[in-house]
Amino acid sequence: MKISILGYGKMGKEIEKIALEHSHKILTKIDNPEDWRKNISLFKKSDIAIDFSTPQTAIPNIYKCFEYNIPIVIGTTGWYEKFEEIKKFTINNNKALFYASNFSIGVNIFFKINNILAKIMNGHKEYNVKIQETHHIHKLDAPSGTAITLANGIIENLDNKKSWTNNKTNKNEELEITSIRKGEISGIHSVEYDSDFDTIELKHSAKSRKAFAMGAIIAAEWLYGKKGVFNMNDILSENK
Repeated sequence: MKISILGYGKMGKEIEKIALEHSHKILTKIDNPEDWRKNISLFKKSDIAIDFSTPQTAIPNIYKCFEYNIPIVIGTTGWYEKFEEIKKFTINNNKALFYASNFSIGVNIFFKINNILAKIMNGHKEYNVKIQETHHIHKLDAPSGTAITLANGIIENLDNKKSWTNNKTNKNEELEITSIRKGEISGIHSVEYDSDFDTIELKHSAKSRKAFAMGAIIAAEWLYGKKGVFNMNDILSENK
């Protein structure tokens, strides 16, 4: 495939490396408005675009891809308040979008386990659940998209949690998410159910960005030739 990379930071560079290892061609790398002006003619020839840019540029990048009928795989988070609007546009205009708060296969298995555990914990009101996520100091959004996905999974399956907050809370109906930014940590997420008697903890630690880059390339290969809105569940469901 001929790929355009939108956002050429550490993740963009890792995606480039994995794409070349998989015999794909990188047509262009776009990281700022000047890149768009210089490389738009190359961009138009793309088979697919992969976006790991910023929350501020993600939505314009999506619509730029749609303008030229280029499928997009987007790993950027922090734009989901516009998700329903973009989903509707994608479907109504026969475009293709693949999104994920985290492209690691391991994390997406972690999501499924999280949902199952939350459902089980409905019968054990003595436990209170919290989420903690730790990332490198360069991450722009907090909480992480992965933490939000975990929180939404808990809220959907655990009756006594109605919303999440990124602040300390004593409200039983609120799910507390703690965000930590330090060093060059690729990503650590933990879900903790704590009682007076014991603690149950689910944890995922990313060893490097390579897992995310590999997942993005797998998603791009899977999306090519399709129309609609998809996520990692669509890939995992095919591998049952």
